[in-house]
Amino acid sequence: MSTTASRAAPRGGRDAGPPWYHWSNLLPLYLYVTALVLALLHLPNNVWNPRTHQVLAGLGLIGLWRYGWWAVHLVRAKWFTHRVYPRERAAADALWAGGWRPRHLYFMMTTFKEAPDITRAVLRSIVDECRRARLPAQLFVGTGSHFDEAVIDGYLQEIDGHRWLEVVLVRQSAPGKRMAIGAALRAMARRGIRGDDPVVFMDGDAILERDCLSRCLSLMGLDPQLRALTTNEKALVRGPDWIQDWLDLRFAQRDLGMRSHALSRKVLTLTGRLSVFRAGDVTRRDFIRLIESDHLDHWLWGRFRFLSGDDKSTWYWLLQRGAAMTYVPDAMVYTIEKVGDSAFDYVKQTLLRWSGNMMRNGARAMALGPRRVGPFIWWCIVDQRIAVWTSLVSPAVALSTALFVTPTFLVVYVLWIATTRFITSLVLFGHGRRVNLRFPFLLYAGQLLNASLKVYIWFRLPKQRWKNRGNQRARQGQGGVWALRNAAAFLLTTLAVAALLFFVMTYVGPLRLPDQHVWHDLLH
Repeated sequence: MSTTASRAAPRGGRDAGPPWYHWSNLLPLYLYVTALVLALLHLPNNVWNPRTHQVLAGLGLIGLWRYGWWAVHLVRAKWFTHRVYPRERAAADALWAGGWRPRHLYFMMTTFKEAPDITRAVLRSIVDECRRARLPAQLFVGTGSHFDEAVIDGYLQEIDGHRWLEVVLVRQSAPGKRMAIGAALRAMARRGIRGDDPVVFMDGDAILERDCLSRCLSLMGLDPQLRALTTNEKALVRGPDWIQDWLDLRFAQRDLGMRSHALSRKVLTLTGRLSVFRAGDVTRRDFIRLIESDHLDHWLWGRFRFLSGDDKSTWYWLLQRGAAMTYVPDAMVYTIEKVGDSAFDYVKQTLLRWSGNMMRNGARAMALGPRRVGPFIWWCIVDQRIAVWTSLVSPAVALSTALFVTPTFLVVYVLWIATTRFITSLVLFGHGRRVNLRFPFLLYAGQLLNASLKVYIWFRLPKQRWKNRGNQRARQGQGGVWALRNAAAFLLTTLAVAALLFFVMTYVGPLRLPDQHVWHDLLH
């Protein structure tokens, strides 16, 4: 269990311990590969069975497509890391070392009944960063209760933090994080902030690593065309160790993907944990209104408002305008994840929230077109939706082959999964900065669960729940119309899954389509 307050407030440096390529980490990799080879040589399998060649060819084509696309991201990420970003970093550091500072600095943070030790750690990181940069700032906090306000005010009095940080507490008048953000931004607008002054958006459980602020602000100062940026992220879990491993894996994947996306001067989300915007954008009335009341008009569900996903709303607003965005890989923010009583429920609800935000925003982002979004980022958005189904094809093919062709094909499939996910994990070890042999298994399990939940959400976009903020739920309609909509969603889900299974069963062999002579007789 990871429950210590000291772990929740790291200050400087990466994770302790030897680098991932140290011999103590390489030994488990050697043992893993040895076990794979021995299993391939000695376990009964059908790799060379002619009856399964067609199935293996199909799986190979899907794998070639998916891993080919993943390899494109890897190459782009490496180019960004070793060619593009170092030049930007050197120029930004020179600008900062030369004494450049923004005229004003603002923070926008929301909090809702947060644990006092976490709130103190967050405030300490902000004050320390302002002091280190010698840059006084104003912090606008959208609060939901007197409890949070008392903790904030008490802590700043203890450390005399008002020298570097002026805090403006803004009590939200309506429930929800979106309304808290809107209230804080309206308070900023009344104060007259404007222009290119940076505004740091952050959550009430996000802790800034040492020099996070200078690394972000210097890039904003270097490039006047840059409208927003987001940072690297690491979760600190108060819960089971395997949840920590799962989140380490997720954020390693995120880091690789973000580096690839940043090469196109765009990202796929401006995470609410910590992102930096321009004051002239965030105080615009249409920007604030979109955050407060973002919604979707759906052919089945009608108009419904978004509960979570404020980071997708800010991203979409900038995406509409073709704005430049980037990712700062060497600026880290730590976030505290409280798992609760059920670890599986935590994973499910987290994936439902993340996947739901992506699904609700994907269609409208695609509708902007590749010219405005940029061809690579536009295709990334399209690919997110395609991957929902391709992730389910291979397990469906494997199970069908085991049932209708030969049971030992499952051995082949397990070896295929163990090999491909291990190769993927080798790259992610570098981004996660440690070797963890749970990664291949968590990677596959996460892909299956995530794809299944996305299929469920695809036809139920209004269904939303946010356990991290008072266990909010989207309001469910009443009456016959709502019952019909739920029935239609169930029918559409069933038809979609049935179509997938029909395709798989036809390919594997249990089902045969009529030949051309049968079609000719039927039509004539």
